[in-house]
Amino acid sequence: MQKPVRVDKFLSSRLPSHITRNQVQKLLKIGKIRANGKAIKASHLVEPREHITVEYDMPYTPTLYAENIALDIVYEDDYLIVVNKPAGLIVHPGAGNSTGTLVNALIYHCEHLSNDNGLLRPGIVHRLDKDTSGLLISAKDNSIHGNLRSQFSKRTIEKYYYALVWGQFPDDRGDIDAPIGRSPKNRKKFTVIDTGRPSLTRYEVLERFDFLTLVRVKLETGRTHQIRVHMTHVNHPLFGDPYYGGRNSNIIKLNMRNRQLAARLLSMLNRQALHARRLIFQHPLTNETMDLRAPLHDDMEAVLAVLRAESKSG
Repeated sequence: MQKPVRVDKFLSSRLPSHITRNQVQKLLKIGKIRANGKAIKASHLVEPREHITVEYDMPYTPTLYAENIALDIVYEDDYLIVVNKPAGLIVHPGAGNSTGTLVNALIYHCEHLSNDNGLLRPGIVHRLDKDTSGLLISAKDNSIHGNLRSQFSKRTIEKYYYALVWGQFPDDRGDIDAPIGRSPKNRKKFTVIDTGRPSLTRYEVLERFDFLTLVRVKLETGRTHQIRVHMTHVNHPLFGDPYYGGRNSNIIKLNMRNRQLAARLLSMLNRQALHARRLIFQHPLTNETMDLRAPLHDDMEAVLAVLRAESKSG
């Protein structure tokens, strides 16, 4: 005779894939799961011939539209495409953003895209924050997608960023090795926390200015907001970052001349000064080493031009 099983475990293999075990727990708590018409708890053991009903809302899946949005294409062939994403462009549709994304542009430009990452993310192998600019790879079929995803998970893809941060580093290079997890105070933010996932960021100083430093960053792991969180953790938040203390809160520490300069520069940059500058990976089909670079976008270049001019005149 088959042993009875908990209802949450019983349902996990029988409900549509978009309903997670956590969602099953929530449905149980609000009485949306019943046995023979009666609400039950998660500890309920399902018996033979018992009638289990589940009431849930069908997910809303917006229609994806092809949109003629200009793409800055760094590399493209029949198997993949690499673009230099501008700041302000969301990578894929989500709640409240069904149009105007990179995915909408890719659908217009590419005849085929992979669908391994779900219906709303065709071609998307990895992502960048909305206000981070730079290199992003998309796959045109599922086998290419799987290969690239494997390279990311094995950390064989080299990812380099340019970041303009507040303050001065005492050394020319260093590592930030600190676990990152979701902030218990604000679930939309991440932070260094003991219960987080291991995270490693390497940095090298490229240029020093009076109160800012341009660094090249290499990610050894790929956590959400990793560079922004790690730089804030070592008291060097990204210049312009509204989420992680990179805007006006730093100005008060400066002398009057630099306060005015910082305010001027912040007015030129409505985002964090972060750019995905370089990607090195193996082409999934040819095994050729691809070493791709994207120039800084105009807003970061303009800020750096002012800083360099001020350094010469100062």
